[in-house]
Amino acid sequence: MGTVRPGYLESRLELADVRRLARRLLRRAVAAARTEDAPVQRALWEHLGPQAADVPVVRATWPGYDRVNVQLGLDAWLAGPGRRYELAGITGFHPGPGLADLVQNEQWRGVRMGSPATDLLPAGPGGVTLACLQCGLCLVADGPHRLALLIQAAGPEVSVDAACADAGRARQVISEIRRLSIERNVFRGHVVSFGAEVFGPRRQELLSFLERPEVGREQVILPPDLLERIERQVVGVGRHVSWLRASGQHLKRGVLLHGPPGTGKTHTVRYLLGQMPGVTVVVLTGAALGHIAAACSVARALQPSMVVVEDVDLIAEQRDSRAGQHPLLFQLLNEMDGLGEDADVTFLLTTNRADLLEPALAQRPGRVDHAAELPLPDADARRRLMRLYQHDLVLDLASPAAVIAETEGVTASFLKELLRRAALYAAEDAANSGAAGGRGDAERGPLTVRDAHMDAALAELLDSRNQLTRALLGGHAVQGTTGSGHR
Repeated sequence: MGTVRPGYLESRLELADVRRLARRLLRRAVAAARTEDAPVQRALWEHLGPQAADVPVVRATWPGYDRVNVQLGLDAWLAGPGRRYELAGITGFHPGPGLADLVQNEQWRGVRMGSPATDLLPAGPGGVTLACLQCGLCLVADGPHRLALLIQAAGPEVSVDAACADAGRARQVISEIRRLSIERNVFRGHVVSFGAEVFGPRRQELLSFLERPEVGREQVILPPDLLERIERQVVGVGRHVSWLRASGQHLKRGVLLHGPPGTGKTHTVRYLLGQMPGVTVVVLTGAALGHIAAACSVARALQPSMVVVEDVDLIAEQRDSRAGQHPLLFQLLNEMDGLGEDADVTFLLTTNRADLLEPALAQRPGRVDHAAELPLPDADARRRLMRLYQHDLVLDLASPAAVIAETEGVTASFLKELLRRAALYAAEDAANSGAAGGRGDAERGPLTVRDAHMDAALAELLDSRNQLTRALLGGHAVQGTTGSGHR
């Protein structure tokens, strides 16, 4: 058996290491050469270091309607102390792949960097907007850490990828951006409505801002005890949250306003919203009724909150778009039941067809705590409604009580239209008689409605040939006539 010369093994090991090192350097040289025509990849390699391809990536996603809040969370995090960053837009990068694909995959070598492209999105009532990134790459120096963030807004989601050699730091950054996006949420304390971007390159759920209504209590013409019960269940619980919670009482509540069309359900909702400043309100109506889960998610995150579902009977039999799913009404009831007992969330539902809802509500007791029927206005209510809708109109009538009697069974909507038509007859009469004296409408002052004008308006609305118009105004119970002279 031969002997090994001293230093021979060490020399062989050193030569093997040199060969391995040479192969590694060659691979890096080739990769560096390939990035000459791949500026995004080159920027990532220069920022994250030679091991960029192996850096762990953490991804977070948000629903599309949250895009403005994600932007605010990102902006707040980037503005943190000691952070420096460079932001660039990305072109030629199809939505979907993440930051790891951008670093490693050869098919993205043609991706280019440029000025960040943004969309102006609603960020508050009154037309407030915020510029939100479409697709951007942010290279961040965060103290001892080097991070790369890829922001993409496409389709129904917004995503943020964070790449960092320290995977724990990447996860922490994503968590901080998420926390900041909730803290700075622009929907908090406002009235928002779900809609859809119908025109444009993509269709996604969006939230738009509505002005909070200001309706005085004297403008809500309902039986006093009825309105008091509704107020106590909706507004009263919100005013005594701490006391109720300390007493072990649940906070979530469901209120159903039902009754014939035109009896003031939407008007009552508007009044309640005005009585709850600072409460986040999500309104669902029409085509947006399919966004129940998203609306409840917003309400859950931004308590105290309210979800308003108008014409809830429209979803009593409507099913989810996915085959085999239950009617959307059951999805709503499940969302209501899924909230914790201490969730300060109000569900305010309106319907003209309580009969369609009753079977489902009976199967799921406890979701709706209070059902209030808004009746057709009685004589006293009709008198108050006439005064309310009169505004500056002058009523010079021989017997106002006769008008009240003739309108038995009508709704507030009917009375509002009755006064407008009577005012129109008065305006035409004044114009034809030359009473205006050549002055413009703005200079003539308030109109005066007399018996002939009221007779003509009432006869027109009660005419059997206007049955559909009368029905649309809530005048089903009124017997039609073909002539005037109701007094």
